[in-house]
Amino acid sequence: MTIRHLAIIGLGLLGGSIGLAVTARGLAVTTAGWDRDPAVRQRAAERGLVGTVHETAEAAVQGADLVILCVPVGAMADAARAIAPGLAPHAIVSDVGSSKAAVAEALAEALPGATVIPAHPVAGTEQSGPDAGFATLFAGRWCIITPPDACDPAALEALSAFWTALGSRVELMDAAHHDLVLAVTSHIPHLIAYTIVGTASDLEDVTQSEVIKYSAGGFRDFTRIAASDPVMWRDVFLTNRGAVLEMLGRFTEDLTALQRAIRSGDGDTLFDLFTRTRAIRRAVIEQGQDDERPDFGRVNK
Repeated sequence: MTIRHLAIIGLGLLGGSIGLAVTARGLAVTTAGWDRDPAVRQRAAERGLVGTVHETAEAAVQGADLVILCVPVGAMADAARAIAPGLAPHAIVSDVGSSKAAVAEALAEALPGATVIPAHPVAGTEQSGPDAGFATLFAGRWCIITPPDACDPAALEALSAFWTALGSRVELMDAAHHDLVLAVTSHIPHLIAYTIVGTASDLEDVTQSEVIKYSAGGFRDFTRIAASDPVMWRDVFLTNRGAVLEMLGRFTEDLTALQRAIRSGDGDTLFDLFTRTRAIRRAVIEQGQDDERPDFGRVNK
């Protein structure tokens, strides 16, 4: 199976970046796209995120070998139903959602008989919208594919090859396991960031804006994460609630132990924890998943 025609539903950060990456890497793939927001469709056409921007989802997917749904996970079922009338019998339908078990269930129900192979490119920024996309977003990043039981091997190979061609490192994983892993590495960190920044906001009246005025590097990084798309993250927490609550319970236990160590003056426990976490940071850099430059290579403006 060869992917010659790609349809992208949702032309924000991820959808736009996929379209730009296809062009930048010179793939022999024609692209079409659609977004439910007319302003986004207009801007996507101006930026050339895809070859053709269509006025309906049904028109966008006609003749497509691969359709990638780049919408919030809570909107996957609606997006799938919108493309169903125009979907070719041979088409592969995939997505970019951060939770996989719920998405797989929603797509299978909305598109009975279709070849559905969920995926999650572990890449992104706090920005969103059609101006946020860039061609190198997926370079060197993981794309986790969660094929269903009895998945068509040729379709799986074609989807894997597509993401590899965009510069991603492909990993196959069970959907439920993916959701547990991402709850730890992505969802809980975002939840903590939203909480910390929300607490700081609540304190603004007391501190007379000093929280923002004197923000140190740690808080600045929390605000960057907490600036992520609220619709997307609302849907992630609701669709992956089981794994998030499980990991949140474990985190709460660890936080209580840390609180106890601080209260009792247990410096050894604090030092051991900070030493272990420092080693994890070094491992992340060694794996090429971040930058060791100050502020992770970001330019402060």
